[in-house]
Amino acid sequence: MATATRLIQRFRNFLAGRDLQARLPLRYTEISKRTQPPPRLPVGPSHKFANNYYCSRDGRRESLPPIVVAAAQKTLAAGAQAGSSGSAVTTAEKKPVTPGPALKKWEISKDQPYL
Repeated sequence: MATATRLIQRFRNFLAGRDLQARLPLRYTEISKRTQPPPRLPVGPSHKFANNYYCSRDGRRESLPPIVVAAAQKTLAAGAQAGSSGSAVTTAEKKPVTPGPALKKWEISKDQPYL
């Protein structure tokens, strides 16, 4: 609205029924303060004064894979039964399931051997 002439501004204010230029500075209500407090950042690998090379500033490089403290599954001793001692049911070991039929060995065509 600053680009309009004073005559056009007054005509526009008359048609709007209010002063349109009066509220222009208050258009954005969430304005940050001019003086900001310093950020409170945790100390990390980039806060060192010496040996702070660019390739070692990435904090992801300092992380390691998780360490297994205890195994999730309990292992049984050889020859021990997993269920109760009274059950004499034996289970046969199953082979892992593979999807689809077994693949056949591919052979080269005998009528055109040089393709």
